[in-house]
Amino acid sequence: MTRVRRNVAVAGVALSDCGRVPDATPYALHAQAARRALADAGLDRSLVDGFASAGLGTLAPVEVAEYLGLRPTWVDSTSVGGSTWEVMAAHAADAIAAGHARAVLLVYGSTARSDIKAGRRTGELSFGTRGPLQFEAPYGHTLIAKYAMAARRHMIEYGTTIEQLAEVAVQARANAALNPEAMFRAPVTVDEVLAGPLIADPFTKLHCCPRSDGGAAVLLAAEELVRDCRTAPVWVLGTGEHVSHAAMSEWPDFTVSPAAVSGRLAFERAGVRPAEVDLAEIYDAFTYMTLVTLEDLGFCAKGEGGAFVEKGRLLVRGGELPVNTDGGGLSAQHPGMRGLFLLVEAVRQLRGEAGERQVRRADGQLPALAVASGTGGWFCSSGTVVLGR
Repeated sequence: MTRVRRNVAVAGVALSDCGRVPDATPYALHAQAARRALADAGLDRSLVDGFASAGLGTLAPVEVAEYLGLRPTWVDSTSVGGSTWEVMAAHAADAIAAGHARAVLLVYGSTARSDIKAGRRTGELSFGTRGPLQFEAPYGHTLIAKYAMAARRHMIEYGTTIEQLAEVAVQARANAALNPEAMFRAPVTVDEVLAGPLIADPFTKLHCCPRSDGGAAVLLAAEELVRDCRTAPVWVLGTGEHVSHAAMSEWPDFTVSPAAVSGRLAFERAGVRPAEVDLAEIYDAFTYMTLVTLEDLGFCAKGEGGAFVEKGRLLVRGGELPVNTDGGGLSAQHPGMRGLFLLVEAVRQLRGEAGERQVRRADGQLPALAVASGTGGWFCSSGTVVLGR
């Protein structure tokens, strides 16, 4: 007997308090975001039979589900870095479509900034020295250094300039200026980005994301639940995921991210082309991530990312392809693994709930298609989700 596959919608999205939240615990941020997402959807917690979480607790996500009072019959704890949430959304959508769950809650929360300020951890995240990392850690391969090496390779191969990379930070900040929830809203110039302290050549401070506190939640639901939702549905049209490498020596080409595969799969499965997309939410812990992901998703040709990001193309106001409309990880917030925030912002834009930063099509209508693409590790993994009204 053939089972009928159901369509899957994003029914609710929310952020917890973000930015500087020194009095909260990660568990509290998870709970706050979850409550707000359920309220956004207008669905009762009793309908949630699927749960996905990573990065907290010895038995993630069992401990977080317990804290939230959930007893799910479908669960996912995939952990592939910042792209975890796009990959989890793909798994959850497949589970709902197949009838294994009806409503799946994805939740994240982190007090990364407060932990550093209180001395509970250092600013440099250690991934240990076991496995393939043992061959790189002794040579100073910090996370930032790995991204900086990739950026430098792109500059050598394609003539990408440091000014073009700085433009990514400038335009992210301009979008953040329209977002009252963003941590950093004051405008910056290319010269100011270039004049900052060097962190890892060629990145100065403003090429890199800040540390923040915060959480997010996304509720995916089967189509039969949509009629009971408070908000209009945003449909999951297509997804893709890909893992590339752990050791930098096993990465065939520093100028090609795993989004080249996850993006192709997501667009093919959605039946749409990059040219049809109205806005993109792209993981941007560093400026180079935005530039190379735009290339690999097909918004411009390989090597043309530098030219593409010039002339305000990424801006909410007047940009040809608004990117990271909330200010992104570079200016809005970056609590550690930011992939879930990309999905929240994409849904808010498609529902017309983004306030001053709301994207409009040329005809004045709301956007119809958005893409969220997360990156994990040091371009180790990618998950891409195409969403539509």
